[in-house]
Amino acid sequence: MQRLATVIRIKPEKIEEYKRLHADAWPGVLRALQRANVRNYSIYLRDNTLFGYMEYTGEDFEADMARVAEDEETQRWWQLTDPCQLPVDSANPGEWWARMEEVFHMD
Repeated sequence: MQRLATVIRIKPEKIEEYKRLHADAWPGVLRALQRANVRNYSIYLRDNTLFGYMEYTGEDFEADMARVAEDEETQRWWQLTDPCQLPVDSANPGEWWARMEEVFHMD
């Protein structure tokens, strides 16, 4: 199992919309993530920053995420959520949610 953390900014005027969408996340989107070996996924908000945490149990993260990106319901979901978000300044070119480095973990 691999623990992954990501970060992205949220537009202040979109915070309530983003919360509303995630209060009733679409079942098909959740199923696509589960099929992609994502478990224990959470998103936190602080000061216009979203922090995402997930556990990945598969063997090929890039391939699994590509399958999520191909899912039609997920694409429709992203049409609603993406306009709420802005990549952090330190994101790599083409990176939306920027991966974070784990510097400490305690079980």
